[in-house]
Formats: sequence, structure tokens, C-alpha cells
Amino acid sequence: MNLSQRFPALASRDFAIFWVGHLISLIGTSMQNTAQPLLAYRLSGRPFDLGLIGFALTLPTFFLAIPGGVIIEHVDKRRVIIAMQAVMMVDTFDLAFLALGGHIQIWHIVLLSLILGIATAFEITARQAMLIELVGRDALPNAIALQSTAFNLSRVLGPALVAPALLFFKENGEGWIFLVNAISFAAILISLFFVHPKFSEPQQPRGLSMRQELREGTQYLFKNSSVGLLIVIAATLGLLAFPITQQLPVVSQDLLKQATDTRAIVDLRNSMIYTAQGVGALIAAFMIAFNNTARWRGLRLLLGEGLFILGMIAIPFSHSLWPAMIVIALMGWGAVTQLATMNTLIQLQVPNALRGRVFSIYLWALQGIAPFGSLLVGWMTQEFTLSITALICGIICLAIIGSIQLFRPNIRNSEG
Repeated sequence: MNLSQRFPALASRDFAIFWVGHLISLIGTSMQNTAQPLLAYRLSGRPFDLGLIGFALTLPTFFLAIPGGVIIEHVDKRRVIIAMQAVMMVDTFDLAFLALGGHIQIWHIVLLSLILGIATAFEITARQAMLIELVGRDALPNAIALQSTAFNLSRVLGPALVAPALLFFKENGEGWIFLVNAISFAAILISLFFVHPKFSEPQQPRGLSMRQELREGTQYLFKNSSVGLLIVIAATLGLLAFPITQQLPVVSQDLLKQATDTRAIVDLRNSMIYTAQGVGALIAAFMIAFNNTARWRGLRLLLGEGLFILGMIAIPFSHSLWPAMIVIALMGWGAVTQLATMNTLIQLQVPNALRGRVFSIYLWALQGIAPFGSLLVGWMTQEFTLSITALICGIICLAIIGSIQLFRPNIRNSEG
């Protein structure tokens, strides 16, 4: 079996070019995502501030994801991605200059995270909707899996590069990492100028008002309960589950604290935990890329949800580095497995004319509600410790998602 048969999405020259550029950019982003929470927690020492940064990053999705999905159906998606990636590059350069100049404060990180979140709210919907235009419907599941592989490969390489970078740049090391990330955006921007979607349909002029188009999207969800319940699961994860991963610096600095800790030891431990999360995620992405047939999607969804939730419940009992890394790795595997599977299930069921709108509602449920989850989890962690917070949130997620899976197993069927 040759490469194009195993990975049919790579038969598309445009997708292959975009994939490489996106991977390079994602490695820089993952480096920043590892260094920034560590810097923020060092600046304030407050878990709530980690939640506040997560709140700022995801709040724009709450307001913009759904109308953004309607708008993107009527515009050139590639141009939207180029514009939003350019905004992200400028935003990251600002963050780098503030850190390198020694002027960085929590409010700077919060404000720049808010701007980044605004760009991301449009970029993610446009990028996901563009995939089918690059590879066609038949290769779409493989394209989703390969995109997930790129994202999670970066979550291994990025954190692994952070620890040596911080050791090499002893002064303002985070600032240099932010600068590397800003430069890495050039890779995806250059790739997009060589991409020309071949499977796109003619852009349709808007015949209905935005409110009417939104109503069409929501009516589809009520008629197709399997997609609607997947979005309920996404909302539960966004509110109570994924914000727990924003508290990883608390794990490395507080939960695993040792009397002999130095700043270098804490930095290394933090990098190892983020790398463990990335390794678990990367294994999941490879497994899905190699085999994303309909036969296994239902089982993968169950395993992904189960391992992530059980990982949350296990956090309170992980008081040494290696057990904690194993738990975080399992959560990384579970997160990618369930997200990639839900993404595939939704995109294969939704008709082309509604894809942008329905996917934007899914994104809103997953990330638009997340800012309130970030604040809630940040506050709970500060008031009750991370161990109690993870245990409570894990049990609630188990009750909600477990009930849906038990009583509505049709959500695991890609035919609806």
C-alpha cells in the first residue's frame, strides 16, 4: 500500500503544502503555550490568573463563532485564514517584545490573549470548513486525522524544546520563545499563497438574513439529534473538562512540589508534563490517521471520553512525577481521540450548505462556553486546590456524558 492509499488526503498537493506550513507554525505555538502559563504563574502565583487568561482567549468564540460560521459560508475561506494568521503573528510579536523588554505583566497577557482569541474564532471555523475544499469528501476523514496529527506532533516537539530554550536563555527565555513563535507564522502564511482549493462550490449570495440562516442551522440540530447531542458533549467538555489542562503549571509547581525544587527543576518538570500530554495526543492522532474507518469510530469516541474523564479523577492521586505524566498522557490521548472523532462524525453528517453554520455551533459549544469554565476551574483551584476541583469536575462529566452514551448510542453512528 503506497502513501497516497494509506493517507489519501496527501494525494492533494494543496493539502500537503498546507499541512507542512501548518505543522511548522504549530510547533512555535505549542512552545508558546507551554512557556506562557509558566511565566504567568510565576508573575502572579495565582491559579485564578491562569483561568483568566484562558477566559480571555476563548471568550471571543462565545460571541463570534456562530455569526462567524454564517459569514464564512459566503466568503473565500483561504483569504480569511491568511488575514487571521497575520493578526496572530502581529499579536505574538507584541507579546515577545514586551517579554524581552522586561515589561510584561498579567494584564498584557490577558489583553493579547483576547486579541488572539478574536482571530482564532474566525480562523478555526474557516480552516475546518476549507479542508473539504482541499481534499474532497472521500478523503475528509483522513484530512481531519492528519491535521490532528500535525497539531499533536507539535505538542510533543514544542514542549520538548521549551526546557532547553529556557536553560539557554536564562534571562527573558519566555520572550525568545514568543519571538520564535511569531516568526513561525510565516510558514503557514507562505503555504497558503500556494494553496488553491479545487473542491469548493461557487460562493452563494446571501438570500436570507443572518438570523434566518442561524435558525436553519439550529433547526437542523433539533432534527438530527445525534449531531445535537455531540454538541452537548462538546459543551460539557468545554465547561468542565478541558479547562483543567490550563492548570498544568499548578501540577508541576504545587501538586508535585519537592523541598529541593529550584526554578530550573520546576521548568523541566513543567516541560515534561506538557510533553507527556503531547505524546499521548500524538499517539491518538497517529492511530486515527492510520485507521479512521467508520467501524471503529464509536468505540474510539467511548474510549477517548472515558480515559480523559478517568484521568481527571486520577489527578488527586498523582503525587509523583511519573504517575502524573502517565495520567496526563492518557488525558492527552483521550482529548484528541474524542475531538477528532466528534469532528469527523459531525462533518460527515452535515450537508455542505450547512457545514459552516453547524461547525460554528460545535465550536461555540466547545470553546465559546470554555471561558466560563476557565474562570470556574481557576476559582475552584484557588479556593479548594486542583485535586478537589479535578475530582468534582470529573465526576460531573462522567455523569452527563456517560448518561448520553448509555441512553443515546446512535450518536456514535456517522450516518446519524
